[in-house]
Amino acid sequence: MTRERIVVICPGRGTYNQAEWGYLARHHADKSQLLSEFDAARVRQGQPGVRELDATIPFQLKLHSRGDHASALIYACAYCDALSIDADRHEIVAVTGNSMGWYIALAVAGALSAAAGLELVNTMGRLMQESLIGGQILYPWVDDDWQPQPERRTELLDLAARITAAGQAHCYLSIDLGGMLVFGGDAAGLARLEAALPHRDRYPLRLYNHAAFHTPLQAPVRETARQRLATLPFAAPRVPLIDGRGHVWTPYSTDPRQVWNYTLGHQLTEPYDFTRAVTVAVKEFAPDRLILLGPGTTLGGAVAQTLIRHHWRGLAGKLDFQARQREAPFLLSMGRDDQRARLATQ
Repeated sequence: MTRERIVVICPGRGTYNQAEWGYLARHHADKSQLLSEFDAARVRQGQPGVRELDATIPFQLKLHSRGDHASALIYACAYCDALSIDADRHEIVAVTGNSMGWYIALAVAGALSAAAGLELVNTMGRLMQESLIGGQILYPWVDDDWQPQPERRTELLDLAARITAAGQAHCYLSIDLGGMLVFGGDAAGLARLEAALPHRDRYPLRLYNHAAFHTPLQAPVRETARQRLATLPFAAPRVPLIDGRGHVWTPYSTDPRQVWNYTLGHQLTEPYDFTRAVTVAVKEFAPDRLILLGPGTTLGGAVAQTLIRHHWRGLAGKLDFQARQREAPFLLSMGRDDQRARLATQ
């Protein structure tokens, strides 16, 4: 039987919310040994286990969205989802992710073991939560049909640059997220950005419990992380990995020391280009489908907007994408029960 060629996309922060509470209990009761290991690692750090957060402690946004809890929860859900993909029917040809999803991608692709991946995620989540430097704002640059508006994109980037250049405030591009731009900055920078942005529906949207990821403001976190994770055992991936620059790390040409250096260097203080990562995934690997790991489905829009931007398979806009998804979906999400059934081992 011919296997479908798939690219796996790993989610970042903000994907485990009220609707996802109980995700591990619902979908991964068969992985009790692995989850017990994750729980034990967390308990040794004086933290609640992932299963306790997932099924015992009632969902509280203030608690579950904290970096030191959300990161481990999302990692456990996504990593277990990857293990659930039916390998007899699907061949993973590349792995990528958004922001924190890069850490998950490292484990899914085999550049880190499951335990080392959790150590990385847990350490970074705790460091981010303890420092909580700055915050993030999300704003669209496409129109309501997800058509690119390049002049709006240029205006937004110029606005952030002017805020920083004026002094006394910091505002930077944090994540290039399909038809959205995520800006990271300090309190003064984000306040100026919010005041200058036209209101569109719920935007500008301040992301709760998020720091100014992928900006120069994270330099102190970067230095501490490099010290604490100096011996984290990286390896060459088993399948190609696409990072937040669109660079491909292959099984046969990867220097693990350089993956460590990127992960605990550029990835922390420079913009994360998820749009480029998805573009490289579809153009370089020509998959039959893109697979978005759970929890949640929030990355679906950003992936679709990226595909529309490049007219992938003739996609013309939001309504066109939605119609294609109903007929013959190119993007499948493990966070949706109906699509999960098409992917998981029976």
